[in-house]
Amino acid sequence: MKIGVFDSGIGGKSIAEKLQADYLESEVMYVNDRKNVPYGSRSQQEIIQLTDAAIQPLLMQQCDVIVLACNTATAAAIELLKSRYPDVPFVGLEPMVKPAALLTQSGTIAICATPFTLSSDRYAGLKEKYAGDITVLEPDCSEWAGMIESDQTDIQEIANEINEVCSAGADVIVLACTHYHWIKEEIIKIAAGRAQVIDPSEAISRQVGTVLGVI
Repeated sequence: MKIGVFDSGIGGKSIAEKLQADYLESEVMYVNDRKNVPYGSRSQQEIIQLTDAAIQPLLMQQCDVIVLACNTATAAAIELLKSRYPDVPFVGLEPMVKPAALLTQSGTIAICATPFTLSSDRYAGLKEKYAGDITVLEPDCSEWAGMIESDQTDIQEIANEINEVCSAGADVIVLACTHYHWIKEEIIKIAAGRAQVIDPSEAISRQVGTVLGVI
């Protein structure tokens, strides 16, 4: 079995490593588009074009499933890619609004995501469907992916946003960009027990297993 993983930058590497650990007998192929990262401030058409170009090596290798390990690319491009390549199973990432809404005790959650993800119809639909009766905070994470990609993470800037949402009552923080997985432990430390920090790694792994028919 071949599992393809794409992300705009280094974020998806954490997903690729998780999948390789979970599916030892499969070949995990990881590609990124670091020359054009970050995607979060680009237009939908740009994201579609860049994503389509970047996944060509995975298509050429005839991967059994391709994971768009990027919330932004999923929101912008997955439906078009599914129609353009109907024989290829695609698994995408989307903000964990439903799990967060089920977990919250305070009735307030925080979604850490790129500007494009937050403005997407896909995200709006998730909020409407699952978070109609809770408060959804959207901290300014617009610079996070670029900082992480360049290994110049400003922990104080991140702490300012996390402390603000915790002070506003958020007891669940969603990491809705795979770049943020690399700073998950720092965010957990900043939250200091005030909020649970969640990401989609486990859910994506289960979905891939379902597509491959091994779960």
